[in-house]
Amino acid sequence: MKHLPKIIAGTLLVVSFTNYDFAQNCSNLNLQLKAEIPSECITMTMTMMHDVQDLPYLYVANKEAGLKIYNISNISTPALAATVPISLLEDLEVISLTQEGSFLYLALGNIFNNSQNSGMAIVDVSNPALPVVKDVWKLPNSGGGAGIVKVEGDYAYLGAMWNGLIILNVSDKSKITIESQFMPDINYPVKNPPIKSFYNARGMAVKNSLVYLCFDAGGIRVINAIDKKNPKETGRYANPDYNNVVRAYNNAILDDSLLYIAIDYCGLEVLNIKDTTKIQMIGKWNPYNCPFNNWGKSPIHTNELQLNKKCKQLFVSSGKSDLHVIDISDPTAPDSCNIYGGVNNNLGTWGVGLYKNQIYLSYICSGIPFPSIWTGFKILSYDECISTSLTEKQGIQFNAFPVPATSYITINELKNSIDQGLKIKLRIRNLMGQLLVSKLFDHFTESQSIDISFLKEGMYLLEIDSERGIYQQKIIKATNSK
Repeated sequence: MKHLPKIIAGTLLVVSFTNYDFAQNCSNLNLQLKAEIPSECITMTMTMMHDVQDLPYLYVANKEAGLKIYNISNISTPALAATVPISLLEDLEVISLTQEGSFLYLALGNIFNNSQNSGMAIVDVSNPALPVVKDVWKLPNSGGGAGIVKVEGDYAYLGAMWNGLIILNVSDKSKITIESQFMPDINYPVKNPPIKSFYNARGMAVKNSLVYLCFDAGGIRVINAIDKKNPKETGRYANPDYNNVVRAYNNAILDDSLLYIAIDYCGLEVLNIKDTTKIQMIGKWNPYNCPFNNWGKSPIHTNELQLNKKCKQLFVSSGKSDLHVIDISDPTAPDSCNIYGGVNNNLGTWGVGLYKNQIYLSYICSGIPFPSIWTGFKILSYDECISTSLTEKQGIQFNAFPVPATSYITINELKNSIDQGLKIKLRIRNLMGQLLVSKLFDHFTESQSIDISFLKEGMYLLEIDSERGIYQQKIIKATNSK
């Protein structure tokens, strides 16, 4: 953009800010333990999820004990309703699960000693108290187990650890068939890696036949699976800061054009995946200075993630630290705002589930990288944020001038006095969402001027964040010509 049209200085831009859902301060979550169900270290609890059809049941991947189903009509006293033993699952242990409609899909095969085949099962839970195994599939002579499964339409995507990504046709629930197996190149992010066993398909998100695969030491791989028999890698990302250390990209959760990644003792990264050929990290939560901290002594080992989109919060199973809640109202600066558990309690988490105002945490027995002497799951409750639509209800407006602006932009005449006297965060971002200006005003009252002289000419996003909501509008920066 070489030139912008000249507009008479002093012209007012009346800005009607777009409202986002209000996210309460995470410190007010009021986390409360409601129940805990112990297991045994020889039958570890890996992860769990609430029934997606709103039935009062919790499905638990109980490793050696198979699939367990609990009736949680009374959240304080979960009752075991049914068990699917591994004897009905080709003797493969249950590591993870997902649900589509009235069917559960189980990721099968021990991932700790790698002796079991990679496999998947489909279980009919139309009546959760009477589950029916429809079919079991396993990759012959494979080893390695399976860490995760996702389903979209007639296809299941199995994260089969060192066997890569396996795409299965599940249109006939009683006859699972393989479409393809894709093994990402292990010569990324470093060539000829010394320990090839660190490259495992173990976490993923799937949308519109694009698979965002956590390939452990191999970073993030974007796999285009529109052609199910011929999937192709079309994007990749790995933080180069970790090239000289053992990295572990464990899990992913997708939120529109953002991908949140759990990277073990390195915390959390936020990736812009709008253009999957040019993935960019726009934010990170790295509280213990990875890679300069110690893997074995780190207080966190982030693994599974759950997103509360409305409240702008991530719930993260964080190993030795049990649970962290991450405020992502500003994705460029994610920050821990609440925790559950403790570093020195000899308890460590693996999985996390989320349903309405309930959190499910699974604990594993472990000696490395953190000590944990208890396995089972806990159910927590929390206070959800209150969403509001201030723009529609209150007609909030600001005056921002001049437009275009050259050196300063001034915001005044806060309408309806609705936010006067509140603590205000003002941010300016480029159109890619990168944070360029951030200022905190303890008491935003009548007028504030912001220096934008250092910005290049062009269009930017002005963002006002108060306790009542976040409002955003485009502004224009022009070159100061004399």
